[in-house]
Amino acid sequence: MNQPQDQMEGAPLIRPSTTDHPLYDQVVDACRTVFDPEIPVNIYDLGLVYTIEINGENEVEILMTLTAPGCPVAGEMPGWVQDAVELVAGVKQAQVGMTFDPPWGMDMMSDEARLELGFM
Repeated sequence: MNQPQDQMEGAPLIRPSTTDHPLYDQVVDACRTVFDPEIPVNIYDLGLVYTIEINGENEVEILMTLTAPGCPVAGEMPGWVQDAVELVAGVKQAQVGMTFDPPWGMDMMSDEARLELGFM
């Protein structure tokens, strides 16, 4: 079984977020203002935001996915997230990257999202 060189055995596919940064909760709240147009739940609770990294300069890097690679807003969604996050006081700039590895699955949704969509 071949693994990519940068993937250590047993390492998570999704890099951990900078949850201890003072701006983290506000960045999450900003992500919660962005909705997938086809699903009435915000992208954070849908589990589309994989990683939120915030460095010492308050520059935010977000890695996210979509419910499906062919999502009609694939080209627009990263800009919506960037715009929302850059409105957070203290954020110097935001960059949003897209990945489909690992692919999104319904198990990535929060309990709130499952309840909202009638899965609980």
